[in-house]
Amino acid sequence: MVSAGDFRKGTTFEMDGKVYTVVEFQHVKPGKGSAFVRTKIKNVITGQVLENTFNPSDKYEEAHIDRREYQYSYSDGDLYYFMDAETFDMLPLNHDICEDALKFIKEEMNVTISSYKGAPFAVEPPNFVELTVADTEGGIQGDTSKPGNKPATLETGYTIGVPLFVNIGDKIRVDTRTGTYMERVK
Repeated sequence: MVSAGDFRKGTTFEMDGKVYTVVEFQHVKPGKGSAFVRTKIKNVITGQVLENTFNPSDKYEEAHIDRREYQYSYSDGDLYYFMDAETFDMLPLNHDICEDALKFIKEEMNVTISSYKGAPFAVEPPNFVELTVADTEGGIQGDTSKPGNKPATLETGYTIGVPLFVNIGDKIRVDTRTGTYMERVK
């Protein structure tokens, strides 16, 4: 059990049959009245974010999220198969669970899969990945007179904005948390 007064960023708990994680918290002690905890909580299954206030003495069941390392193996229709790095067991997941991660991962890339009570609910790619530019407009050599970006399609099919000097076949580093270009890789 965890009390609302002990909430910290990243604390996971069960409330009304749903699992939430604390995104932001603030302990408030007004001059008049009793103290309370103002929070922003996120449903770990659906991703819905709620703002809620709690009495510091309220108690909730602590939820344990299992996070394991897997390797993306292949896709077969709407199923995507991930191999457990320790047991070599294959885990098939539906497209809707791993949809966001598929923008940045390719076969044989390691990912982290989060599950609650044995049911996987999220696939997280590494924070930074190196991908090849599959398609973009041609850049102009030495054109630095105007800053700007152009769209580029990566080998995974995801489109991001890249600087004008990036060309087809270049390998770039992408921040998967924001989906933005970081740098060109030599």
